[in-house]
Amino acid sequence: MNRVLLIEDDPTIREMTRMTLERDGFAVETAADGQAGIEAFDRGTPDVVLLDVMLPGMDGVTVCRRIRARSVVPIVMLSARTDPIDVVLGLEAGADDYVTKPFEPPILAARLRAVLRRASRLVEGDRLRFGDLEIDPRGMVVTRDGLVLSLTPTEYRLLLELAENVGIVLTREQLLENVWGYVWSGDTRLVDMHVRRLRGKIGADVIETVRGAGYKLARPG
Repeated sequence: MNRVLLIEDDPTIREMTRMTLERDGFAVETAADGQAGIEAFDRGTPDVVLLDVMLPGMDGVTVCRRIRARSVVPIVMLSARTDPIDVVLGLEAGADDYVTKPFEPPILAARLRAVLRRASRLVEGDRLRFGDLEIDPRGMVVTRDGLVLSLTPTEYRLLLELAENVGIVLTREQLLENVWGYVWSGDTRLVDMHVRRLRGKIGADVIETVRGAGYKLARPG
């Protein structure tokens, strides 16, 4: 049974979400604010964190950064606001996905299962080398110029997807389906924000943007 840590300050939403997720087979622990959420996380690492953006005291983006600094556990953000800055801030802080309120319980459960499947999927194969960048699929380790890079599982899968299709332009929709597991239309900002974060770690020269098309891994010169 997958363990969910739900950090949500609204008592009605918190209880309804807990009940629906438990009916869907999840074990759910709840916290009503950011500090309580951090303490609950430290007591026992969950399989996935479901985190509201707007929290009293310590906001969700800060909580996301603190969890991400110590763990690569999948984090899904919840946002009731229509301002896309919430999504951007959450993804920049290290979230793997986001869901906009109000949400349909079956959709939320499906998104959580998708992120859990992605987190548990190990891709085995030979080492991939692109100039001074090396990917070890067996160990899920990425190095550049001999230095180990700290990537989240989502960033690793994104890089691996690009590396396995080196020189081929992959659309945002293809990446959304192959890396995030969406079989329905989604917001491609999720892809753009993760590409931005990945570039910040592996180097801006590794991933090329093909205007109007998508992204591809640059062949080393």
